[in-house]
Amino acid sequence: MDIASLAAGLAALFLGGELLVRGAAGVAEKLGLPMFLIGLTVVGFGTSMPELLVSLDAAQRGIPDIAIGNVVGSNISNILLILGLAALVRPIPLAHAVPKWDAVVMAVAAQVLFVPFWQGQVDRAAGAVLCAALAAYLALAYQSARAGAALEDAKPETANGLWRPLLAAAAGLALLLPGARLLVDGAVAVVRGLEVPEAYIGLTVVAVGTSLPELAATLVAAYRRRPEIALGNIVGSNIFNALGILGLTAVTVPIPVDLRFLVFDLPVMAAVSVLLMLILMRGQYLGRIAGLCLLAGFAVYVWRAQA
Repeated sequence: MDIASLAAGLAALFLGGELLVRGAAGVAEKLGLPMFLIGLTVVGFGTSMPELLVSLDAAQRGIPDIAIGNVVGSNISNILLILGLAALVRPIPLAHAVPKWDAVVMAVAAQVLFVPFWQGQVDRAAGAVLCAALAAYLALAYQSARAGAALEDAKPETANGLWRPLLAAAAGLALLLPGARLLVDGAVAVVRGLEVPEAYIGLTVVAVGTSLPELAATLVAAYRRRPEIALGNIVGSNIFNALGILGLTAVTVPIPVDLRFLVFDLPVMAAVSVLLMLILMRGQYLGRIAGLCLLAGFAVYVWRAQA
């Protein structure tokens, strides 16, 4: 039964990723919106819904290590695991794929978390600040897109031409969410009974499981030669995870932070966020060798995280 759950979840994820990327690209083309903006918002935030639901549920059930570990582990997985695999599928051109400002916001969002983590709790006030920061970022990103030449030169089509890609994107999201749940449930069932700390489960099994929609969407986007959507998905997901998911969860239920997150896991997340920012700002493309290096870094992190 567990194997069937894993297989069904995998099939739903990759079909959902295909539909979401095709639909998102169609919406961007028909509305004249930059591909990156669609990848950042529709794809990036949409594929982060499992992280939001899991963290909210874990916090309300009194399992803060899974709520925190899910967010931190997902951001690490997005950069090291998902981007590494995407680069293996097809080298990713970086020039003009991601606005530099968005990469900086992603890196800064990771550093900001040191403040509430140092205090030992992400309380409601800190959660409200994180949510406000996300709202401000979205407003600025939208204004920047409106001011861009791509939007100024746009010739939006009628609703008759828009409903198909919107429907495809919605169907893709609808498949991604249950697909992720099936895979997570199957993975948890496999490790059930093992004496594994909750923090490690949150950082690995749950974090990777809830990142599977990002994995599916990013791999499909890379294969379809849509680097703006692939990279926008990762940058958008990481910003939403750090600011939106932790913020919304803390506003609902204040989250105590275990010391291990401050001294090990958050520094890793902050470091790889800065690494991705530098790659996006300075690199021309992300090749297969770089992808292998990212995957090796993820393997080292998973091995070290269980210590």
